[in-house]
Amino acid sequence: MVFGSIEVRGARENNLRGVSIDIPKRKLTVFTGVSGSGKSSLVFGTVAAESRRLIDETYSAFLQGFMPSRPRPDVDTLSNLSAAIVVDQEPMGANARSTVGTATDAYTMLRVIWSRLGQPYIGGSNLFSFNDPQGMCAECEGLGRVSAIDTEALVDRSKSLNEGAITFPNFGVGSWYWKVYADSGLFDVDKPLADYSETEWHDLMYGAERKIVAGGINVTYESLVPKITRLYLVKDVESMKGAMRAAVDRLATFTACPACGGTRLNDRARSSLVKGKHIGEAAAMQLTDLAELVRDLTDPQVQPILDGLGDLLATFEQIGLGYLSLDRESSSLSGGEAQRTKMVRHMGSALTDMTYVFDEPTIGLHPHDVRQMNALLQRLRDKGNTVLVVEHKPEVMAAADHLVDMGPGAGTHGGTVVYEGDIAGLRNSGTATGKHLDQAVTVKQTPRTPTGFLRIEHATLHNLQDVTVDVPLGVLVAVTGVAGSGKSSLIHGCLPRDGVTFVDQSVIRGSRRSNPATYTGILEPIRKQYARANGVKPALFSANSAGACPVCKGVGLIYTDLAFMAGVASPCEACGGKRFTDEVLGYTLRGKNIADVLAMSVEEALGFFTEKAIVPMLSRLSDVGLHYISLGQHLNTLSGGERQRLKLAIEMGGDTPAFVLDEPTAGLHMQDVDNLAGLLDRLVDSGRSVIVVEHNLSVVARADWVIDMGPGGGHDGGRVVFEGTPADLAREEASLTGRHLAELIA
Repeated sequence: MVFGSIEVRGARENNLRGVSIDIPKRKLTVFTGVSGSGKSSLVFGTVAAESRRLIDETYSAFLQGFMPSRPRPDVDTLSNLSAAIVVDQEPMGANARSTVGTATDAYTMLRVIWSRLGQPYIGGSNLFSFNDPQGMCAECEGLGRVSAIDTEALVDRSKSLNEGAITFPNFGVGSWYWKVYADSGLFDVDKPLADYSETEWHDLMYGAERKIVAGGINVTYESLVPKITRLYLVKDVESMKGAMRAAVDRLATFTACPACGGTRLNDRARSSLVKGKHIGEAAAMQLTDLAELVRDLTDPQVQPILDGLGDLLATFEQIGLGYLSLDRESSSLSGGEAQRTKMVRHMGSALTDMTYVFDEPTIGLHPHDVRQMNALLQRLRDKGNTVLVVEHKPEVMAAADHLVDMGPGAGTHGGTVVYEGDIAGLRNSGTATGKHLDQAVTVKQTPRTPTGFLRIEHATLHNLQDVTVDVPLGVLVAVTGVAGSGKSSLIHGCLPRDGVTFVDQSVIRGSRRSNPATYTGILEPIRKQYARANGVKPALFSANSAGACPVCKGVGLIYTDLAFMAGVASPCEACGGKRFTDEVLGYTLRGKNIADVLAMSVEEALGFFTEKAIVPMLSRLSDVGLHYISLGQHLNTLSGGERQRLKLAIEMGGDTPAFVLDEPTAGLHMQDVDNLAGLLDRLVDSGRSVIVVEHNLSVVARADWVIDMGPGGGHDGGRVVFEGTPADLAREEASLTGRHLAELIA
């Protein structure tokens, strides 16, 4: 049956070359192609962006023009759109109160069940909420944890108040907070804190509140530790930035609240039981176990809620997240876990004729779980929705109704549609994707010999079950297993860290101004080259300094924070998004101004620069598969896999003897996976040790040694089920990884 199509004409967003395409509606369409070929520009930067812009326009009209308009994507026409829901890998939960349960409404259902079935009866569902005074623990205010402050990180005892003894940000000499202490009359402002009496020290750090006059104003004196706790430590640390985040990290350690045991709930909320458990205990259960508890409950007054929660928990299990718990903080989820959790929220939606857009939903999934993901994508389609997926895995391509292959290359070599159709046609298309679909995978027949071992003994972190294992050095080691099996706990949590560099996919801390050029350090020599060529100061070529556009302050974008909705970023009209003043843009180096250089891809920059201070880093960026990113690209636009490879390029310039990488193939096309695997081999050949936590079987097959965790996730995992070579793993029937590897090489 034909339902029409989303018609795209003349799309030129980023590297797209006037793409025109009809995307079938109410079908599952997978967009693939080499990394940087333009898939995301077409799906996210054009289709989803235009849908969001039109929705914003509707809201803006409703709010009488209050909202700023989003810039229109660079496309001639886009028609027959439906509302788009983007399910991406951005971190979930900007505050510490967001959990898996609250983000998916599963905890809300649980509260209703406990309010109806709990014994003794204590009242409505808000008595069970850790965000409501009726249910929250008063000691930790519903956070489940309390902070202990290291006072030595808060003050410098060798100094007086006048000399800046309080080292925490916002408490510097002359600040309002500082005046409260300096003008309190309680302390000699010229006396070093080390010379304070016990009473003076107690008054400064822990003293009771009292009325004082500071700066001629009547104020309430609050001692330092309670004040810091109230102002900063009850907030989500992950949402803090810059110096404040670093200061809190140095200052505080967080432990489970002794009053509530980390459950976030008060005694009354924990007194009501269902099946012998209070709601905090239920929220802490592994989701597969909670599903069993829910299945055992039957009561007509809450049966619809029980059925709905049961379906929700079943979806978690189908999507490979059955090892999570409802009390897990949203901010602690990986990018892949976050995206799949968002997906769970939409599975129960009654909306139809929507457009769902997914960004590599199988990232972080074992091959065993990819098939279940395909089934869920098809369920969304079968409810009458259009499902658009950016993906590299052949298994997902095989499940698609329609395939769009972008290319032929990356960056300026991509941006066109090189194939449309079914997977049979893709195999014979001659594109990079088509050539790699049925590429044979062979396991390494002559593994390298280890030069030593890092021993992990009796590891019990998270779900690890007294694991003892020797991790070989001087070779390429792959650590495998289903999601939640204990891979990251074993390697990131228990591996000895001496001489080991951990390169992960975590968000790179920095400002909105950060980009690959600044992060890698190559902007400094670039600025010096421009200054030398034009006889001016290097500061002119910094978007953080003298050369910055005065309107956007060198950011290139104007950000509007809408508080209740996602913020809007639009190009600065004064500089056209180029970040610099007209004067600076008039200075050139070999015919290019500084904005031209920042707009270059790594590959283009390699052809432009010859300077020894610049070329080695550009070469390493290209080696790790980042040849297509631009030097001035905002870091917050990079995926988790791109962030990890950026960090790896930097670390490769050092002399670290061992690397630990967490799914380095995330976001890579099959062709790029081959290139990365070759780079890992070269690192080992150069004398380094490389340990990868990885699901990609092409990388596993090329490893020298495999440590497979499992057999399942959560409490069903946490054990080493196999140690040995890839060839032996393929013969190991007890290993899910082994069975899938055997299928691939058969």
